Amino acid sequence: MTRQPDPQGFLDLWPTTLLQRKLPGAQDANAVLSRMILDLDAKSSDLTTDYLGGNLLESGHPAVAWLRNCINKTAVDYLRRSGLDYEVRWSLQGWANVNRFGDYHDLHNHPHAYLSGTYYVAVPRDTDDLPGRRDRRPGAISFYDPRAQANMTAIKGDPQIEAEYTLLPDAGTILLWPAFLHHFVHPNLSRRPRLSISFNLVLKRSDAYLPEQT
Repeated sequence: MTRQPDPQGFLDLWPTTLLQRKLPGAQDANAVLSRMILDLDAKSSDLTTDYLGGNLLESGHPAVAWLRNCINKTAVDYLRRSGLDYEVRWSLQGWANVNRFGDYHDLHNHPHAYLSGTYYVAVPRDTDDLPGRRDRRPGAISFYDPRAQANMTAIKGDPQIEAEYTLLPDAGTILLWPAFLHHFVHPNLSRRPRLSISFNLVLKRSDAYLPEQT
């Protein structure tokens, strides 16, 4: 279906929506999730890197069930905000991340998923004051404009000028974004681990998802 401009002729094309919110009840859940993640980490040397080795969100643990419900509710809100007013079915695949001092996640996206996200369990703020560069953003996550070089001709006040969006999440924050969006997790410079649970929303195929195109 062809979108129509507003009464004055304006039409915003190709938006990228990022959802960021704090989850109610996060403090109590995070205490339990922290112990669970560290216990899993003690049993597996490649817990963070082997993200396809299992599915944390299939656990029947009450804290995981709470998070799974929160992710599903957040996904519903995201899809409604995107204008999808019909039933969409999906499965969740999730894994824990333990980032020790110096650990980071290189620039990447999440192929084969529709939406991706992260829930933050522990984000330490007591970072080491290292010599050298002063523009480090320890523990932050950056997202990048998927339209290559869209900012090349931007001028002052132009919303296209920022090719990168960076935020430092608090514990209890959930982020949700299109899986195609490239992102980079900055190094943890705290002596305490940074704990998070990342996840993919994978659509269950349906002909109802096929768009009408003209």
